[in-house]
Amino acid sequence: MPEVERKPKITASRKLLLKSLMLAKAKECWEQEHEEREAEKARYLAERIPTLQTRGLSLSALQDLCRELHAKVEVVDEERYDIEQCLHNTREIKDLKLKVLDLRGKFKRPPLRRVRVSADAMLRALLGSKHKVSMDLRANLKSVKKEDTEKERPVEVGDWRKNVEAMSGMEGRKKMFDAAKSPTTQ
Repeated sequence: MPEVERKPKITASRKLLLKSLMLAKAKECWEQEHEEREAEKARYLAERIPTLQTRGLSLSALQDLCRELHAKVEVVDEERYDIEQCLHNTREIKDLKLKVLDLRGKFKRPPLRRVRVSADAMLRALLGSKHKVSMDLRANLKSVKKEDTEKERPVEVGDWRKNVEAMSGMEGRKKMFDAAKSPTTQ
């Protein structure tokens, strides 16, 4: 059965129109919410804060009023501090919970690939522009001649069967014992 291309039910222009209408409605709702919040705030402040009548008050009455207002401000500041501290603690608890989840090992560690880096490149990466010394490690190695090592070990070529027959049994062990004694006695 050949695949038939389906046409979208809504055209692009219609989609754009609906999207713009939805955004306009959302903006209108947001503005209305904002106005309601402002009206609620004004109503709350009108209830909680009485208007000040400072006309006709004596100096001592004004001072008492100031002390009273300062005491109320201190109480409100303490409450605000407590609320902020509580919010800070909840944020910190949430962060610590996330760290605990991370440390539990839910996430897979990616396999690391081995990278070959020369000593010069590693020093350049670590020290940056301060690195001037070349680390050619092979240049500092001591050269060893193969001929010297071959001369040190003399190789005895002989019939191995004679050696095995001579060393087998007690006679062979006695010969080994005598051979070990003979150089010290001389």
